[in-house]
Amino acid sequence: MFLPVPHHIHNNTFWLSPERCIYWEQGQAIIVSDLHLGKTGHFRKAGIAVPQSVFQHDLQRLFHLIQHHRPQQLIIVGDLFHSKENKEMELFIRWRESLAQVNFTLVKGNHDILPAQWYTQAGIVTHAEEYSTGGFCFTHDPAGCSATSEGVYTFSGHIHPGIRLNGLGKQSLQFPCYYFGETYAILPAFSRFTGLAGIQPTRQDSVFAIVNQSVIPIQ
Repeated sequence: MFLPVPHHIHNNTFWLSPERCIYWEQGQAIIVSDLHLGKTGHFRKAGIAVPQSVFQHDLQRLFHLIQHHRPQQLIIVGDLFHSKENKEMELFIRWRESLAQVNFTLVKGNHDILPAQWYTQAGIVTHAEEYSTGGFCFTHDPAGCSATSEGVYTFSGHIHPGIRLNGLGKQSLQFPCYYFGETYAILPAFSRFTGLAGIQPTRQDSVFAIVNQSVIPIQ
């Protein structure tokens, strides 16, 4: 496992992993966004040949991160699942049972449309709009961050942020990134089976790109 990079907010330390999630040291929690579990099964049902190994690899990555950090809680800021229930959800249930000691908290995203009873049976506590703990707020869409209380820092996801880096010969590539503004952060999508939305940070913002399994501070 590659080394995470520390980032400090309100006297709390957040470890930014190249595996696209954050370990919150004081909160003893892993923060993650946009896993879109079941997306590969959704595509296969539509006749698009996407291997199930993509789904299995994401669960394995998350399992290893939980085993490494041993958090008390997993905080998902939206889009844990991609669509309606499919066979991959059965695999998730068995995977979840192996982590019964970890509390799962989900702030629902626009793709989290499973019935409320399903989340309960899976041992997942859900919140419709936001979840607050330890002086921090967690929500899915960064557009709603302005509604939070003054002085409360917010973590969000939803847009799958990417930063474009320029190389020699006018070459450029876009990479997933962590974005930290003055009042809110945007996490990269945990799933690699997603696109990227380019961001335009200001000089006051902090951005960390994920390049070749390393977290690199850009500004």
